[in-house]
Amino acid sequence: MSPPVPPLMTPQDIEACVDANARALGLVIAPGHRPGVLHYFALAASMAELVNGLPLGDHDEQAPVFTPVSPKAAAE
Repeated sequence: MSPPVPPLMTPQDIEACVDANARALGLVIAPGHRPGVLHYFALAASMAELVNGLPLGDHDEQAPVFTPVSPKAAAE
């Protein structure tokens, strides 16, 4: 198993990104919601790091269409 890789975005980067995007979109984040917004943004950023860290070969192609499937339909 390889050693853990430090995240690309620091907590300060995440706060700056959330603040900049909220400002650009004209969103007001209530103080009570801010910790949750930062938490889920960090979670999404960590997922993106995992996906971006996967090597792609010369023959890998993007999926033409993403079709979400409900858990119920997937179980059938």
